[in-house]
Amino acid sequence: MAKKKRTVMYSSAGKKLYAVRDEKGEFTDIQTYQRAQSADMRHKSKAELETATKKKKTAKKAKPAKKKKATKVAKTVKKKKKKSAKRGK
Repeated sequence: MAKKKRTVMYSSAGKKLYAVRDEKGEFTDIQTYQRAQSADMRHKSKAELETATKKKKTAKKAKPAKKKKATKVAKTVKKKKKKSAKRGK
C-alpha cells in the first residue's frame, strides 16, 4: 500500500494541519501537525523492525549461561554452621 501524501494547510487560528485526499480530491482525513507527528513517531518502519529483530537474535546467542542459585535448605545449613562456629562448638 502506497503512503498517502499529506497536504499542508493552516487553520484560522494559525495551527498547522495535514489533509489527506482520496482519488476524487475529497478530504478523507484532516489532522493537526502535533497529532500526525506523534502518530508517525509511534509507528516503526520496516527497516527499524528488521534491525530490532536482528539485535534480539544476536543478544540471545551472546547471552551467558546462568549460575544455579543455592537452595533454601543449603542456605540454612550454612547459617547454622556459621553460628555454631562462632559459639565454639
